Amino acid sequence: MGEETFKLMQGNEACVEGAITAGLNFFAGYPITPSTEIAELSAAKLPRVGGKFIQMEGEIASISAIIGASLTGKKAMTATSGPGFSLKQEGIGYAVMAEVPCVIVNVQRGGPSTGLPTSPAQGDIMQTRWGTHGEHSIIVLYPSTVREIFDTTIKAFNLAEKYRTPVILLMDEVIGHMREKVEMPNREKIAIYNRKKPSSSLEKYLPYKVSEGDMVPKMANFGEGYRYHTTGLVHDETGFPTNNGKIAEELINRLVHKIENNLDDIVDYEEYKLQDAEEVIISYGSTARSAKSAIDVLRKEGRKIGLFKPITIWPTAKNQIEDLSKRTSRISVIEMNMGQYFLEIERIAGKYSKVDKYGRSNGELITPKEIVSFIKEG
Repeated sequence: MGEETFKLMQGNEACVEGAITAGLNFFAGYPITPSTEIAELSAAKLPRVGGKFIQMEGEIASISAIIGASLTGKKAMTATSGPGFSLKQEGIGYAVMAEVPCVIVNVQRGGPSTGLPTSPAQGDIMQTRWGTHGEHSIIVLYPSTVREIFDTTIKAFNLAEKYRTPVILLMDEVIGHMREKVEMPNREKIAIYNRKKPSSSLEKYLPYKVSEGDMVPKMANFGEGYRYHTTGLVHDETGFPTNNGKIAEELINRLVHKIENNLDDIVDYEEYKLQDAEEVIISYGSTARSAKSAIDVLRKEGRKIGLFKPITIWPTAKNQIEDLSKRTSRISVIEMNMGQYFLEIERIAGKYSKVDKYGRSNGELITPKEIVSFIKEG
């Protein structure tokens, strides 16, 4: 691709285009609304770039397949929604513990269970953070425009490779299925990150040893001559299981801190009309689009209000949110659930500012008019 071009593109399509740009060469999945187009387009496009697509027998098999593919050196992705994401949780935990880079796309729909298959929702915010058991950190990204989906999918792969971790790309039915005019960038200008490979003889026998000052071990592909044991159990630097409490603590701390200590690199967000704001709306995904329109209406009526839109949902942009809370009187969290991200914002900002919420879980998009009414009533 040469100079920038314009294209009418669906959100799910932008996800596939971004993934292939980032180097995706293996996709395993099971079709489920509203993410199905990601599987369909991957099946059509991957063979053209030398990649592999496989439809698995279910969701557990799909997450297992991309973990296996990643261990052989592939950049791997799966896509799902609702009940399928629930089934993937054990595999996500395994990828966290074994430090296997991969991307899991979750195009949200109403729940619990089968819920509202064709309706939008944002009910998986807490599940992405805490769905798998045990102490861990996770990277979760959530775009709100079709172009942002393209860019954020690339970032998801880059972060997965850089930090040797599964990365979750959250969307909702609205942005997954919407179509927008997208300015496609020159692919030659896009930065792509690939995992660091070991080179020394010591690393051949200690695949989980980290260099001094680093928190991410280098990663050899299976079949490259390295002694490489992979397990979901607590393990030492050789990769083999251990019950040693000191080693267990060091490992879990490293898995958490390799993400939490790099917020400046990982956390991404957008600010809209916040320079003089006395009130703030925090919203994400398709709901942030309604919030922007509501802010424009409220600004015309004299309200000094702005939007903070987290693109990185987890880890939280806690420094930026705390700073906002210290200089504004009210923070309103608007989301298509009953207050999942509100709990996190209240934890960070509640001691400095009034934090309230507006949300619902009936499968209907929150409109700008409703947000305007809520802000005025508050």
